[in-house]
Amino acid sequence: MSTIEHLTADKLNAGLADVLAAPVDDGTLELIVRRPGVDVREVLVEGELDITDGLVGDNWNQKPTSMGAPHPDMQLTLINSRLLALVCPDPTRRPLAGDQLVVDLSLAPDDLPVWSRLRIGEAVVEVTDQPHTGCAKFTQRFGLDAHRFVNSESGRAMNLRGINTRVVVPGTIRTGDRITVERPTS
Repeated sequence: MSTIEHLTADKLNAGLADVLAAPVDDGTLELIVRRPGVDVREVLVEGELDITDGLVGDNWNQKPTSMGAPHPDMQLTLINSRLLALVCPDPTRRPLAGDQLVVDLSLAPDDLPVWSRLRIGEAVVEVTDQPHTGCAKFTQRFGLDAHRFVNSESGRAMNLRGINTRVVVPGTIRTGDRITVERPTS
């Protein structure tokens, strides 16, 4: 059995410039990952987003949060595809991150403030104010340095681990769909 090598903090920091160069206004949906059960991943070419169910067939609504029941503002998590490629050079392991949508788009709060809306295919999702942080599984899969990298003060300030969203307009999404950003006006 081969051992997975995790990147060091130095290598992660060296790759940060590419992550920060992600598009700000128009991005791309790179990967759709449905999680029908614990530690089960299905990579989809096409998925349905639903206001109640999030990504149809995903188990987000069965996962309790620190507040008890699943939180409606944590339906979908998005992670930057460049960050994911940095912490996980092996593309076959990227679905393990646990995020349903992998996007080539800056998720930094200055570029994508809370309550911004993202049009993806036929659907629209809204960025919520719920924080998204790396967990024990993220650490196990991508290493302690990756966990520290995304959860450092600067990593959290840039939303390196990703963001939480909720579906506000249901519809079909497909890998390769363009993502357009509508920022809140107030």
